[in-house]
Amino acid sequence: MTGIIEPIRCLSAAAGVLMLVLSTPAPARAAPSGKFGTEGKPGTEDRSGSDRDGAREAGKDEGRQAGTSGKTGDGKDVDTEHLFGFTEGADAGEKGEQEAVVDTVSRIGKRRDGPGRAAYRVLDTRLAYQFNPIDRLSLELSAFGTLRRQSNVADLDDKSYGTFDGASLEVKYQFLKGSAEQPLGLALEVRPRFTRVLPVEGRGADIVDVESLLQLDVQVVPDTLWYGSNISIEPAAGRERGSRGYRSSTFLWSNALVGRVGKNTYLGPEVRYLRGYEGTFLNRLESEALTVGPALHHRFTEKVWLTVAYAGQVWGRDTDPALAGRALGLNQFERHNLRVKFGMEF
Repeated sequence: MTGIIEPIRCLSAAAGVLMLVLSTPAPARAAPSGKFGTEGKPGTEDRSGSDRDGAREAGKDEGRQAGTSGKTGDGKDVDTEHLFGFTEGADAGEKGEQEAVVDTVSRIGKRRDGPGRAAYRVLDTRLAYQFNPIDRLSLELSAFGTLRRQSNVADLDDKSYGTFDGASLEVKYQFLKGSAEQPLGLALEVRPRFTRVLPVEGRGADIVDVESLLQLDVQVVPDTLWYGSNISIEPAAGRERGSRGYRSSTFLWSNALVGRVGKNTYLGPEVRYLRGYEGTFLNRLESEALTVGPALHHRFTEKVWLTVAYAGQVWGRDTDPALAGRALGLNQFERHNLRVKFGMEF
C-alpha cells in the first residue's frame, strides 16, 4: 500500500508546482521599437515606426490625388491639343516648348456625273513647326501641299496633279487650363492662310482665308475621360486665276469624347456638323453635312505621338434645286475624311 501512496504523493506535489507556475503573472514583455527608446527605457518612445507608417499613408494619399489630377502614368499632364482627332484640344503648351507636326487629311468621294466610274481623291498634307514664346501662347508656321485626282465628278473638271498649296500662321492663346480642381480648358485660335488651289474644285487661285476657332475641353472623369468641342467660322476671299472673284465661308461645330484605353492610348467617337456658304459672311447656304467616326491618339514616348481619325458623312443636303432629294451634302463636302497626324516635341 505504501508503494502505491508514494507515487501519488509525488504526482500531487508536481501538480501543485505546475499550478503555481501557471498562476504566476507573466513578466512585461519589451514592446516593439515604437514603445521603448534605444536604451530600452520606457517613456522614451522611438517614433520611427509610426513615422514610416505615416509616410506610407501620405504616399498613398498623394497617389490617390495624382490619379485624379488628369496626369499620365509617368506623372505628366495629359496634353489635350491633339487628343480628339479632327477636334482640337485647348492646351497650348508652356514657354520654350517646340513641336514639329506632319498632318495629312484625305478627302474622298463626290457625286458621280453620269455612268461610268468616278474618282475624287484629294490628299492635303501640312508640315508645321510650333513654338511657345510665353506660357499658354503658341505660334505655328505651316506649309501645305496637295495631291489630287478627280474624274467623272458632277460640276468638276477632270484633274490629276500635285502642287504646293500655300502657307499659314496659327496663333493660339489658352485662357483656362484644365485640372482636377478646375476641369475646363478654353482657348482661342486664329489661322490666317494663303492658298493657291480652290479646295473643292481644284482650280488655281489666290485665296486668303482666316479661320477663327474656339476650343473647349473638359475632364469628364479625371485621368479617364475627356470631352472636346470646337466652334469655327472660316471666311475666304480671293480670285480664281484668269477668272472671276471667289467668296465662300464655312461654319463648323465638332464634338469628341475620348477615354483612356491603355497607359498612353486614348479612343472615342467624334461628331462634326458643317455648313458651307457662298459669300464671305455666311451669306447663302450651299451644303450642310453631319459626319461621325472614331478618333485614336497614342503616345509612343513622352515626346512622340500619333493621332488617327475617320469621319464619314451620315447625313447632309445640297440646297441647289437640281439636287433636291439627293442624299448627302456633296457640293461642298466629301463622303469620307481620314486624318493622320504625327508629331514630335523637343
